[in-house]
Amino acid sequence: MAKSGRQGAGGFWRDFKDFILRGNVVDLAVAVVIGGAFTNIVNAFVAWLMAILLQPVLDQAGVSQLQDLPLGLGELVIAVVNFIIIAFVIFLIIKAIEKMQRKKAVEEEIVAEVQPDPALEAQANLTDSINRLITTLESQQSSPQ
Repeated sequence: MAKSGRQGAGGFWRDFKDFILRGNVVDLAVAVVIGGAFTNIVNAFVAWLMAILLQPVLDQAGVSQLQDLPLGLGELVIAVVNFIIIAFVIFLIIKAIEKMQRKKAVEEEIVAEVQPDPALEAQANLTDSINRLITTLESQQSSPQ
């Protein structure tokens, strides 16, 4: 049975709404916005760093700014430095996250070692109770009445 165009469009918009409101899509949108802001910070840092480190070289070459290098080499140098800085910062962030995850795993292992398993405790208690019951029954059967 064919759906009418109106029902199909409603289903399309509902599917689109469900897609947009999914957690991972929202997380991705937030990451893109933060990445854009981070790019501005890195670009400013690279411009500052390049001005300090390369200014003597640029002065000797007779170039006032890195962007003025011939054949667009200045833009290439800026892009490469941006990439290296961004890659390095991401590397540091990932290392910090891994360190926190390892620390959390060690803490969880310590907690697991300190706290015995409730099921094993219950089983041990039941075994002790059964052994006491058996001992009591055996003593009652063996004692003269």
